[in-house]
Amino acid sequence: MFSRREFVKRTLGAAAGAMAAGSVRGAEYASSKSWFTISLAQWSLNRAFRGGGMDAMDFASITKNKFGIDAVEYVNQFYMDGYSESIATELRKRADGEGVESVLIMCDREGRLGDPDGANRKQTVENHKKWVQAAKILGCHAIRVNAASEGSFEEQQKLAADGLAMLTEYASGLGISVIVENHGGLSSHGQWLAGVIKWVNNPSCGTLPDFGNFRIDRQTGEEYDRYLGTEELMPFAKGVSAKTYDFDEDGMETLIDYPRMLKIVREAGYRGRIGIEYEGDRLGEIEGILATKKLLQSLGGA
Repeated sequence: MFSRREFVKRTLGAAAGAMAAGSVRGAEYASSKSWFTISLAQWSLNRAFRGGGMDAMDFASITKNKFGIDAVEYVNQFYMDGYSESIATELRKRADGEGVESVLIMCDREGRLGDPDGANRKQTVENHKKWVQAAKILGCHAIRVNAASEGSFEEQQKLAADGLAMLTEYASGLGISVIVENHGGLSSHGQWLAGVIKWVNNPSCGTLPDFGNFRIDRQTGEEYDRYLGTEELMPFAKGVSAKTYDFDEDGMETLIDYPRMLKIVREAGYRGRIGIEYEGDRLGEIEGILATKKLLQSLGGA
C-alpha cells in the first residue's frame, strides 16, 4: 500500500494530468453542435433479461434495431453463469455484425477491491481479470468496477486505491482502463472517490460518474449532492452514466436537473459516450430508454 508521501506525489500528478486532458478534449469539440454520443447500458433492460423476455446474447441487435443506438455497455451479471471466452467472442461477432461498438463491461459480484484483508483484495483483483480479458476480446475501452471497503474515511481510501492500483496495472497492460462508478457507500461521496483516483494516479484508472447513485447510507437515507459529486468526478471521467427514473410532460427527468447536469459534464471537457441507464417503474423499460434517448438528444446527444 502507499505511504502518505506517495499519496501527496500521486495526488498532485493526477490533478495536473486531469486538467491537461480536460483542456484538450474541450478545445477539440468546442464548435460541435452534437457534443457527445449515446450508448445503452444493459442494466436498462435488466428485468427483460432476468425474466427471459430477452436474450442477453442479443443485446447488440436489440440496441441497434429497437432503439437505433450503435454502442453498448455490457453487465457481467448476465454472463457469469458458465462464462468462457467463447461467450465474449460470440458477443463480439454479433456486435460487429450489427455495426455496434462495445464500450465497456460493468462488473459486479466479484468481491471488494478495498477489502481490509489483503488476501481477499488480491483475490478480488484475480476475479476481475477474466472481465478485463473479455473487454479486450469485445473491443471495449474499459471495465467498470466498484470501490467497496470498510473502516474510516481515509482507511477506505487507502484500501480501495491499493486494490484498484493492482487491477489497473494488469488491465493497462492489455490496453484496458479501469473505471469506478459512484455506487453506494463512500464511493457515492464525490470527494472520497476523487481522492481514491488521485491516489492511484494511473492514466488508465478513472471514474464513471452516475447521475443517480449518490446515496451514501441506505439506512439513514444520507445523500451526497449529486451536482457537486458529478463535478468532482468529471476530471477523471472515462464514461458517464445517464441515470433516469421518470419524466414530466415536457420530457424532462423529474428527479435530476438534466440541463444542469449536462452543463457540468460539458464544461468539464468530456466528449465521450454517455450511457442510458433507465431505472424507472412508471414507464416500461423500452419506453423509458426511448424517453431518455430523446432527452439526451435534446441536450446535444447523437
